[in-house]
Amino acid sequence: MDQFWIFGYGSLMWRPGFTHAGIEAAQVHGYHRSLCVYSFVHRGTPEEPGLVLGLDRGGSCHGMAFSVLPEHWAETLDYLRGREQVTSVYIEKTKNIRLLESGRTVEAVTYVVDRSHRQYAGVLDEALLEHHVRKGHGISGHCIDYVMSTVAHLREMKIHDPGLERLAKRLELQAASSSS
Repeated sequence: MDQFWIFGYGSLMWRPGFTHAGIEAAQVHGYHRSLCVYSFVHRGTPEEPGLVLGLDRGGSCHGMAFSVLPEHWAETLDYLRGREQVTSVYIEKTKNIRLLESGRTVEAVTYVVDRSHRQYAGVLDEALLEHHVRKGHGISGHCIDYVMSTVAHLREMKIHDPGLERLAKRLELQAASSSS
């Protein structure tokens, strides 16, 4: 094989952290982007969990595909496993994705949420989502910063995520009203 692929749907899209030969907008079917993972480390604590993105069953998800040359593949997987599987809430899977510019279908490694894991939050109502995002703070910073950075990057990439957009609007309105 002359190249391998990684599919990113969250922070991997703008902060991959690994050597890649190319990047292309992509889509995976059968999964959607969701704030469905309680963060006990990076964006929260066990006592006050934040929320981070997971790739959950159903629908489809636009993201970014990174091509990785064979000579970098082993180190890339080691890096991603260290980053994405800190608490084993994600399952490494190889899925077919569609590269949106070329129209090709390729196999890519991606990380999907393990619905049986204790950190799986499932579908939360908007008030509870907002609560966890506002309260969450972990070793990588505030959960609000994570969500707002995600939304900003999605907008830059012309990826519209209605749920995250609604949450971002509420967070922006609250920040504006508390600063006045």
